[in-house]
Amino acid sequence: MHRDGDGDWDGGLHPMPVLPRAPPEERMAKGQRSAGGQRLAPAAPLAPPLLLCPRGARVPEGQGSPRPRPCAPVAPVLPASWGGSQPPAPPLRAGRDPEPPEAGAAVPGVPDMSFRKVVRQSKFRHVFGQPVKNDQCYEDIRVSRVTWDSTFCAVNPKFLAVIVEASGGGAFLVLPLSKTGRIDKAYPTVCGHTGPVLDIDWCPHNDEVIASGSEDCTVMVWQIPENGLASPLTEPVVVLEGHTKRVGIVTWHPTARNVLLSAGCDNVVLIWNVGTAEELYRLDGLHPDLIYNVSWNRNGSLFCSACKDKSVRIIDPRRGTLVAERERAHEGARPMRAIFLADGKVFTTGFSRMSERQLALWDPENLEEPMALQELDSSNGALLPFYDPDTSVVYVCGKGDSSIRYFEITDEPPYIHFLNTFTSKEPQRGMGSMPKRGLEVSKCEIARFYKLHERKCEPIVMTVPRKSDLFQDDLYPDTAGPEAALEAEEWVSGRDANPILISLREAYVPSKQRDLKVSRRNVLSDSRPAVAPSSARLGASTSAVATHTTAPSGGLAGAGEAGKLEEVMQELRALRALVKEQGERIGRLEEQLGRVENGDA
Repeated sequence: MHRDGDGDWDGGLHPMPVLPRAPPEERMAKGQRSAGGQRLAPAAPLAPPLLLCPRGARVPEGQGSPRPRPCAPVAPVLPASWGGSQPPAPPLRAGRDPEPPEAGAAVPGVPDMSFRKVVRQSKFRHVFGQPVKNDQCYEDIRVSRVTWDSTFCAVNPKFLAVIVEASGGGAFLVLPLSKTGRIDKAYPTVCGHTGPVLDIDWCPHNDEVIASGSEDCTVMVWQIPENGLASPLTEPVVVLEGHTKRVGIVTWHPTARNVLLSAGCDNVVLIWNVGTAEELYRLDGLHPDLIYNVSWNRNGSLFCSACKDKSVRIIDPRRGTLVAERERAHEGARPMRAIFLADGKVFTTGFSRMSERQLALWDPENLEEPMALQELDSSNGALLPFYDPDTSVVYVCGKGDSSIRYFEITDEPPYIHFLNTFTSKEPQRGMGSMPKRGLEVSKCEIARFYKLHERKCEPIVMTVPRKSDLFQDDLYPDTAGPEAALEAEEWVSGRDANPILISLREAYVPSKQRDLKVSRRNVLSDSRPAVAPSSARLGASTSAVATHTTAPSGGLAGAGEAGKLEEVMQELRALRALVKEQGERIGRLEEQLGRVENGDA
C-alpha cells in the first residue's frame, strides 16, 4: 500500500512504512533533482507512522479498511540521501513507557507470571473413577421405586444388599459379592417387613448382620447365612418396635457393639441395644419436623442430624441434650444432609434460596458462619455425601445425577478442594460405599461405589495411579476394623473409645463372624446380666479342654512356655469358677420359676 500524489491510499494488501516529511529547513525545493538526474515528486503530507504487521496494520482513522488490532508505532530510519540528522521519534500513545522496562517490572498488557496460580500438591489430585466390565455387574435387579431419599444400597466386604420392588410387603436382596451377572427373578430375598423397606445398614462389627427400617414402623435385625441366602428369609433375629410412623433411618454405632440408632417420620430418634432388644434412649423433643439424616461422630459420643426445618443439630444421645444448633444452615427448602468428619467438623450438603446445590463445612465450636461454602449447580437431586476418614476425601453424588464429584478436606483455607468428577451416561437411583477393609490395596483402590441403575448395580472403582506394586503406606493408613471397642453396657455407662484400627498391609483377612444372639432380660433376674442357656453346658467342655491341655504339660521345655501354660490354666480355673457360679444361679432361678408357676410365691 502506498500514497499517490494527493495523499490518498491507493489500496494494497500490506501497508508499508511511510517516511515522514522532512523539516522545513531540510525540505528539498520543487524541481530539485536527485543524484541520478531524475526530477523528484513533491513531498507528500505527513502520515502517522505505521508498522508492518503480518495480519493487518493500524491505518489512520477514517481512511482505508476498518481498524484492525493496533501495533506499536516505530520511528522510521531515513535514507542517507536525505542528509541531515534523523527526525525526532513521533510521540507515543498515552500510557506507553518510552524506556524499556527494568528487570522484574510489570509490562502493560503482559500477564504477570510472578503471581501465577500455584497448583496445590495432593496425592489425590489424579484419582480417577472407572466402571467395571459388564460381566462384573449385577444385572436384572428391580431397584425399589419408593419415594424416599435413601441410598437404597449397603455393602460390606462379603455381601451387597439392595432394596428391591416387592409385592405385598417390603424386601431387599442380599448377594455375595462374587455373584455377578444376571440375577434370577426367583433369587431369595429378605422379606419379613409388611411395608416397603426404606433404609438398610450393615453392622460394622459383624459382616453377616444387617438392620432394616420400613414403612411398617418397625426395625428388624437379620442374620445372613455365611454363604448367602438359599431360601427367602422371613424371620429376623429381633424386631424393634417403638416408632409410631414409618422408619426411614437406621445406622449402627461406630464403636459399641449391638447399639443401633433409628429415626422415623414421627420425629423421634430411638437408640437400641440389639443384644437385649431393649430401648436405651428416646429423643422425642429435639426435632420439630422430619429428620433427613443422622450421622455419628468418630467415637460415637455425639451425632449430628439434618432436619426439614433447615437446622443442623449436634446431640448428645446419652444426656438427651442439644450440644449445638445452626438454624437455616442452607436456605433452600429441598432436603439436605449433614455428616461428621474425623476431626469433629460437620460437612453439609443442601440448597440455596435460588435452588442451587451447595456444600458447606462447619466448626461445631462456632456455627454462626460456615468455614467454607461452595455452590455446585442447579440440579434437583439431593446430594448424598460419602466420607473416607482415612484420606479426608468426601465423595458427593446426587440422586438422578450421572456423576460423582470428590473433594479433599484440609486444615487450610479454602478447606474444601475440588479434585475431580467421575461422569457416566446413566443416572443413579442409589449408591453404596465399600468399607476400606474391602478394597484391593494391590491396585491402589481407595474407594469403590456400587451405583444403582433402574435394573442394574454397577461397581465403580476409584484409583490413585501408581507405578509401584508395593504397598502404599500413604494411601492406606490403619483403618477401622470389625472389632468393637466397647460393649453396649460400657457405652451406656459413659465410656467412649475410638475404633480399633487394623493394618491393610497384609491384605486383611477377616476373622470368623460370630452369630448375633439376643438375650432378652428376664423380669425375675437380679441385677447381674442374664446368661445364655448354652452356658450351662460349658462346664463339661471346659473340663475336657483342661484335661486336653494339661496332658502335654510334662513335655514342655523352657520358662516361656511354662509361663504361657500357667496363664492358660489360670484362665481355665477362672472360667470353671464362673461356670459353677452361673450353674448355681440358673438352679436358683429355675427353682424360683417353679414356685411362681405352682403359685407358691
